[in-house]
Amino acid sequence: MMKRPFDRSFFYLVLILVIIGLVFIADISTPQALNYFDDKFYFLKQQAVWAGIGVVAMVIVSNIHYNFWKKIAVPFFFITILLLVVVFIPGVGLSALGARRWISFGSINFQPSEVVKLALALYLAKIADASKKPIAFFVPLALVCGLIMLQPDLGTTLVIGLMGISQIFVAGVPILYFLGSLFVGIISVAILIIISPYRRDRLLTFLQVGSDPLGKEYHIRQILLAIGSGGLFGLGIGQSKQKFLFLPEASTDSIFAAIAEEIGFVGSFALIALLAFFVFKAFKIASHAPDQFSKVLFVGITAWIGGQVILNISSMTALTPLTGIPLPFFSYGGTSLLMILASCGILLNISRYATKKIITRR
Repeated sequence: MMKRPFDRSFFYLVLILVIIGLVFIADISTPQALNYFDDKFYFLKQQAVWAGIGVVAMVIVSNIHYNFWKKIAVPFFFITILLLVVVFIPGVGLSALGARRWISFGSINFQPSEVVKLALALYLAKIADASKKPIAFFVPLALVCGLIMLQPDLGTTLVIGLMGISQIFVAGVPILYFLGSLFVGIISVAILIIISPYRRDRLLTFLQVGSDPLGKEYHIRQILLAIGSGGLFGLGIGQSKQKFLFLPEASTDSIFAAIAEEIGFVGSFALIALLAFFVFKAFKIASHAPDQFSKVLFVGITAWIGGQVILNISSMTALTPLTGIPLPFFSYGGTSLLMILASCGILLNISRYATKKIITRR
């Protein structure tokens, strides 16, 4: 395979998304940072450090041949499975808001569920390359989804399920197995929602808007108020009112609502178009991936990031129930940003070995 420079347009697109994300973190997180840490730039400084580490990691990974990841896919996957178990160990796993999703090392907290997204994508790509039986795809996917649901984290489970199903489809698993797994997945999600009072309340809130505006509906009402207040052109950068502790999770899960309040429908449409172009560009590169492993891996990573974008924005616009999933490149969260950027490095490396030249201008 002929090696070329990586796709520079994709690289610059990622950098643009990171920079815009930092600008909005600096803006939206100020009231929350002042309230909790008496430092209006606290979240910005934390995110900027992770962004810097992530960009360096992306550049380094872009120079590592993608076959390296095939060699370490199995041990990497089982290490992340171990980390998913460790979160349940008292004193090591960190509990917050009724969930155990973080591992604490002194002042550093990270989410194993963010790492396992890449690990599972690599593992399923390796299975596809080895032409294993369909059961070899479904067992690891079910194991990861089960462990994450125990945390509990339905949003991340949905993203991982979407990623896994996308890879299984591209891998060429017989259609009956694929449709069967899709059916089982939908039924499983429905059962998990029904048996959990918290998730059931979110679904009922979504279906019965207006029944409890100051209680269960408070979060979604503040989101819709923020988006509606933005109008066509927005209130202006830095002028969001909902970010002043009215909007829950303004710098993380709900950041799109605060951004929409400031830049309006036109700006929000442009932001969504930029994220859509990222996904389109990634799938275009994937269509020229040099082999089965790189193709299935590329699709998995793209489905993971694209799936999070769709779930986050659809929940912010009340098209789906709230899921608590972060918006890639924009939501505050070091582990998420680092893993996304490192994964983009893998995509850039694969673009070096595309089966035909897809970059017409350097």
